[in-house]
Amino acid sequence: MTHAYNQLYLEDAMNNLGSMLDCAVHAAHCNLFDFYDMFLSSGVATQMQAGNPRYLCGLSGMELMQLVLKRSTDKVVAIKEYRPFDRTPEYWAGWIVAYYQWHSAYTFSFIQKNGLDIGTILSLYSALHEADLSKFVQIADERIKQQKDSRKNMLKTIRKQSHLTQSELAEQSGVTLRMIQAYEQGDQDILKAEVRTVFALSRVLGCAPEVICS
Repeated sequence: MTHAYNQLYLEDAMNNLGSMLDCAVHAAHCNLFDFYDMFLSSGVATQMQAGNPRYLCGLSGMELMQLVLKRSTDKVVAIKEYRPFDRTPEYWAGWIVAYYQWHSAYTFSFIQKNGLDIGTILSLYSALHEADLSKFVQIADERIKQQKDSRKNMLKTIRKQSHLTQSELAEQSGVTLRMIQAYEQGDQDILKAEVRTVFALSRVLGCAPEVICS
């Protein structure tokens, strides 16, 4: 399996992402869900999943938190001495999603959109925080597969509701028959399709683009 970056950085990445979420919630008093959305959109997630050493191990969790807040809100949080009594559930959520992102090489945004939003990950804390990492990987893989299957079936379902064959949809949308077959069979992920492709399909099918990608 191809991982997201060199394993030498993994332990630091897991600790720093866990510490970042912990500090955001318990030191800066941020809402976890709002902060995680900022993390995804700030560019910090992009740099971490790309294996940039500065973001994986060159900055502490507190510094990563500050960077996310500065880029997203212009809010400056002074560095404070923060030493939790024990690893918090928020720490574990960041720690484990960092591992899964490395292991799977999926982007953080893809993981978030495919059945593993940060709230869902946090809800698994009680059952899995003492379990082997492979148990989380197994559950995560199953959830993402279910989400992919659901999305795969969605395009097929809407097409059939529109009383169109694959060939007719291809002709009217300009999307090749081969690509439509690949999306419906799950060989290609429609989330990775070009925007114009999704819009062309949704226009013919008479639905919003996000319905096909939901």
